[in-house]
Amino acid sequence: MALSEAEFEALAARTAEENAFRPRAVAAGFLSERHRVWIEMNNGLEVTFDPARHQELVDASPEQLAEVEISGRGSAIYFPRLDASVYIPGLLEGLTGTKRWMAQQLGREGGKARSAVKAASSAANGRLGGRPRKPMDPNAPEKASPTRSSRAAIKQI
Repeated sequence: MALSEAEFEALAARTAEENAFRPRAVAAGFLSERHRVWIEMNNGLEVTFDPARHQELVDASPEQLAEVEISGRGSAIYFPRLDASVYIPGLLEGLTGTKRWMAQQLGREGGKARSAVKAASSAANGRLGGRPRKPMDPNAPEKASPTRSSRAAIKQI
């Protein structure tokens, strides 16, 4: 189905109107003195973030981050030396990698947490003999427990 000239013009106007409200990158760079990626948006908003918090940039050197391009009509920034892109709408929503990678980062941070409540809970578990064992499934096949000789052989490896 071909569009008429009037339909095409209406579609172009509607697209331009929608794009005016979408945040787009107009400038980007790497601030080496602060070790931050910097993005200026079409609405005046400026965003900086630590590249170590983004899956695509986590191991990047300052030299690799120094070259930044705007791509996708401002919907992404591209690091040619890494062949890596950062999608701006996702970044603004807090998406800095795959779900699995982000969950790993949250788990890593949560595991480092120290608090009086956590210490008290750990001490209480220790007095009771440690972490409670998981209940056994009566329908599960029995596992052979390692013998002393097999444990000794494992330790020698």
